[in-house]
Formats: sequence, C-alpha cells, structure tokens
Amino acid sequence: MTISAVSPSPDIAARDAADALATYRAQFTLPDGVIYLDGNSLGALPRDTPARVAQVMHDEWGTGLIRSWNSADWIGAPQRVGAKIARLVGAEAHEVVVADSTSVNLYKLIVAALGAQRGQPVVLSEPGNFPTDLYMVETAITTLGTGHRLELAPREEIVSRITEDTALVMLTHVHYKTADMFDMAAITAAAQAKGALVLWDLSHSAGAVPLALNACRADMAVGCGYKFLNGGPGAPAFLFVAERHHAALRSPLGGWMGHARPFAFVDEYEPAPGIARFLCGTPPILAVAALESGVDLHLSVDMQQVAVKSRALCELFIDLVEARCASYGVTLVGPRRGAPRGSHVSFRHADGYAIMQALIARGVIGDFRAPDIMRFGITPLYLRFADIAAAVDVLEDVLRTEAWRASAHQVRHAVT
Repeated sequence: MTISAVSPSPDIAARDAADALATYRAQFTLPDGVIYLDGNSLGALPRDTPARVAQVMHDEWGTGLIRSWNSADWIGAPQRVGAKIARLVGAEAHEVVVADSTSVNLYKLIVAALGAQRGQPVVLSEPGNFPTDLYMVETAITTLGTGHRLELAPREEIVSRITEDTALVMLTHVHYKTADMFDMAAITAAAQAKGALVLWDLSHSAGAVPLALNACRADMAVGCGYKFLNGGPGAPAFLFVAERHHAALRSPLGGWMGHARPFAFVDEYEPAPGIARFLCGTPPILAVAALESGVDLHLSVDMQQVAVKSRALCELFIDLVEARCASYGVTLVGPRRGAPRGSHVSFRHADGYAIMQALIARGVIGDFRAPDIMRFGITPLYLRFADIAAAVDVLEDVLRTEAWRASAHQVRHAVT
C-alpha cells in the first residue's frame, strides 16, 4: 500500500476542512509522497527560511562583511531571538537568550545552580530522563568534586523525594519517549518550598504546547531549537533564567561574549549583568537566522489552537492504531485520552525498529527509540487529519503483510 492510494473518509475530510490552522501547511516545504511524523526530532523546513539565510549570506555577510556585526545587529542576535522565544514560553524578553546547544546550556545551569546552593548535596531527577540531561549532571558533579550526588526517583515519587538536602530538581517537562507531561507549577512550588531550584528541559515542549514559565514561578529552563521551533538541524538552543536569579547565578563557562565588556579585552573575567552572562562564544549567525525564521512563524500562531489540534490529532492516531493494529502486538506507551501530554505518540513493539524502517520506506517517517519504541511526532502546523489516517493505513498494511521482515529493514543505521 502506498500513501497516494489512500483516500480520506468523509469524516476525516470534514475535520480537515474545519481546521483553523490548515493554512499553515503551505508555509512549510514538504516533499510529495511523505507523511512527516518526526517533527518532534527535526522540524520541517519553513518556506521563508532559505530566503532569510540567503539574505544573511549574500547581503549581510557577502556585502556587509564584518560591518554587519553592527549594521545588521549580529551582536544582538542571541538576545533578539531569545526575546522572541520568551513570548512562546511565557517569560520576559530579558530572561531568555539563544546560545550553544541544549547539552551545553544544561551544564551551565546545573553548575550555576549547585554553586548557589551551598550545603545541599542532592540533584534529583527521574530514571529514563533524556540521557544528555543525566550525563551532564554526572559530568558536572565529577568536575566540581564538591560531594554532590544524583538521585533518581520515579516520576510519581518526585515530590515526596524533595527534601531540605535537595539543591536542584532537574526534569524534562515532556518526556522524550512517552510524551508524559509534568505539572510544572506544582513541582516547582514543591521544590521551592524545600529551598531547591528547578531546571526544566523544554526540548519537547517549546513550540508544541503552551508554556507559562513565569506564571509557574520557574527558576531555570533550557530548550531545543531544531524540533518544534523548526530552526534546522543542529539549530542553536536557548536558556531561561528568571530575573530574580540573575545576580546570584554565575555561568561556569566564562567566555568573552558573557563578559560585561567583551570589547574592552581585559584579562580578568567580569560576568555581564542579566541573562547575557550565560553567553559564551561567538554566536553562529547563519544558524541563528534560520532559527529566527522558524520562531517568527510560531509567533503568528495561537498556541492554544495548536494545543487543541495537537490533542485531536494524537487522540485520532491512538484510537485508530489501537483499533486496527493492537492484534499485531502494538501497545501504547504514554498518556491516554484526557491526560496531560506532549505532541508525540509512542507505541511499543518487539520489532519496532524494523517496522519503523518499513514505514519510512513507504513514506511515513517517524523514529525509533531503544529498546522497542516507535515514536511519531504530531506537528499541528503542517499535519492534517488525513495524514494521520493514511499513516495508520500504511502501518496496518506493514504489520498485516509483515513487510518489516525484509532484510533491508533489519539493518541498524547510526541514527535511529
């Protein structure tokens, strides 16, 4: 079965006709014959991005040359784009900056938090958190050598495990495998009541679900630029630090862009005031320009409409897969109807990797997360209800015919 052979039912067609976000699909470059269910891992290309990057390359770099650090405000790009992302995550403009990668930003904020939390030895997280988050805690603790330790607790026990010994609670708001969502406000309040700081990873939240960092009294957060924000492969990340912590937290990476007077070229490091102290090296201007294009697109969207459509698409996908594919050993991982969730859906199958390869070969692109999870990103700005129904048609056919058993689908690629 091919995607082109699938026709939507009248009910599905009616839902697409009534979709308030339907016009946004045309603002993305999407290849024919593909249903892209991996925007939670790499967002699709916005149509305006190539022209914007070309402008930076040909005009600002090609003609303006080094003058563009001033004339095109390259020097202000991290704060300018950070201020735009702040609007998407419910923060003030001066509390968010674009910089480095998610991993590097995690390290900065982990070390900054532990430096400020004297006498509290515990960093609390959950088992199965995204690996880089846990790796960065382990690396920071080893590097600091200050006797801190990482403790892991099941998500349902997080609040009860926060004590006066907890320096930092570090959690991913939307779980990268399951799409389970933490109650940010409740956990932040519980941690702060015990004197702990909270660091949120928003990599599967920003651009996917409504966020309100300041309303939740969040302390710190990091987020990814290349997933739902459509910034392109390897896009710069962002970090948030609440204004009340700016003076107390100090980045462990004292790069020149985080200096109070970077062009004074003095030998001694003096951290910049505010969020700028968390900058480090020279910003990658071409990459920041691509990210800004994706962020600008999101700023034209009502995130509440995105959330409503996301839930409808997720629930349709779950209902159809469970009705038509459960007999083949496919089981849901993550939230069911009505529960808080992110914008991806995961199913477990013992041969999930090969099944996903068979789907990709037929134009339904998701991804696989070891040991057995098939993950499908639900991106409301360019996915239609008809796409969801067609994807399930292909999945059912792959399972029924056991097309996934082909030898080509058994080969493990470097990126899954």
